Amino acid sequence: MDRLHTGLARAEEALPGFRVEIVEGSVVASPVTPHHGRTIHEVWKCLEGQIGQAWALISGVGVPFDDDNEFCPDLAVIPAPEAERNESAYLPDLIELVVEVVSRGSVRRDYEVKPRWYASRGIANYVVLDPLAGHCVTMWNPGSDSYRGRGTVPYGPPLTVDSPLGKLKLTTDRLPVDPGSRPQL
Repeated sequence: MDRLHTGLARAEEALPGFRVEIVEGSVVASPVTPHHGRTIHEVWKCLEGQIGQAWALISGVGVPFDDDNEFCPDLAVIPAPEAERNESAYLPDLIELVVEVVSRGSVRRDYEVKPRWYASRGIANYVVLDPLAGHCVTMWNPGSDSYRGRGTVPYGPPLTVDSPLGKLKLTTDRLPVDPGSRPQL
């Protein structure tokens, strides 16, 4: 798996402005748009003051599950001592909360593929922020192949994620919505 991860790191260097992952055995390069980056920034600001000093946020760092799946979550919360190691990849077992921001090319991956993998590794909470639809999807109570709990909330009101880290509040009224999309539930 180290050789595979090294290859992904080189691919990201060769493709600036793209996030590179391995999903179901395929290398996938997704362009990062301003709305994508702004969403990550806004959520980072919301979470940073709430997670406490024992935890840290990481972004765009490899999380290998197996030879066919290595994701780079938009945001993930891991123990602070692990983040201090400043690695380019972390085990999924370290993650308590993962956040993905949907892009036009990632809808299936973010809503179908990744929840299966995140749940199977016991990641307590998965949040999908969707600027294409103007809503957030929260998933909790991980099972062996999916999350047993799921809720959808439109952008606007605050979102509370009841996590092992406590009740985390995300403001959604400043999250950008893609201009070609209409908010929907």
